[in-house]
Amino acid sequence: MTKETLLAGRSPRGPFSLMKRVYKYILPEVRAELGRWRNMAGGIPDPELRKQALDSIAGKQFHCEGGGVYAAANLERRHVLIPLIVALQTISDYLDNLCDRSTSLDPNDFRLLHQSMLDAVTPEAPTRNYYALREEQDDGGYLEALVQECRKRIAQLPAYSKVQPFVIELVQLYGDLQVYKHIHPTKREGELLAWWDKHSANYPDLQWNEFAAATGSTLGMFMLFLAASDPLLEDRQAKEIRNRYFPSICGLHILLDYLIDQAEDREGGDLNFCSYYNDQPMLNERMERMVQAARSAAEGLPFGHFHRMIVEGLVALYLSDPKVRDQQDVRMTARLLMKGSPWTRVFFWLNSHWIRKAM
Repeated sequence: MTKETLLAGRSPRGPFSLMKRVYKYILPEVRAELGRWRNMAGGIPDPELRKQALDSIAGKQFHCEGGGVYAAANLERRHVLIPLIVALQTISDYLDNLCDRSTSLDPNDFRLLHQSMLDAVTPEAPTRNYYALREEQDDGGYLEALVQECRKRIAQLPAYSKVQPFVIELVQLYGDLQVYKHIHPTKREGELLAWWDKHSANYPDLQWNEFAAATGSTLGMFMLFLAASDPLLEDRQAKEIRNRYFPSICGLHILLDYLIDQAEDREGGDLNFCSYYNDQPMLNERMERMVQAARSAAEGLPFGHFHRMIVEGLVALYLSDPKVRDQQDVRMTARLLMKGSPWTRVFFWLNSHWIRKAM
């Protein structure tokens, strides 16, 4: 099977076709799923776990909405893809809140929490008490239910065995990042650099902060789920998707997120991977390089037009954020990144005049 026949004819052909599907099918169904998890989160007995579960859904709903866009490329299987993407992203967002606002700085606690993400994508693995190393314990079965939802939907993906090794790899890298970025600030950078030393030979074109950023994205996982919804998926296609999404598209995704958060992260003293560039010209040069690498990676994939829309949509979504207006340096970077792509401008217009008004 050639790459062109993967999910042949199922993906939208252009920005307006994509947005029609997103508004008609994806957003309503993502929000229905989130409503189900919000109801369960509201019943969590432990007040701190309940607060973080509810806050993560309220504050990060757009993560699930963005991930749900992948289901637009196979609407026939959206009843599998949307619940799976929402459940895994909800685990990710919940754990991020728990680690960010933790009374603990114990890396073993953070790693055990993130074992739930690994178990969610490894149906054959036993589940465990993911709270064993922290004071708060009773979530009323919330995290376990999210893990089991992922497993249930994965069982409905006909080609999951072809993508599972790559999904597990990306989830492991994601978990590593969450451990290292949440430990004591005096240890954080040293651990991140030591981690980079183990991987740097495989990514000679990246800097350490770019690799770390790429590991923080869930988009590669979601694309692999989408690919696994086609029973004709081949091993080589699964590997190609992994290699093209990580690090290029994943790295761009998270660096854009950090780019627009620079001011608030400086104010809050939070880690920001864009702060590790020597100066503004270097940041601009590396961000331009990441955009071009992501565009090139997208065009080489099956139904490349869809992935190119994902890339341009990411650029437009982040750069149309109101946070950009108050940061002069970020506005300059935004103008550079939007050059030369009519699709970016279309998505920018859609985001500015349509999407954000509906949020």
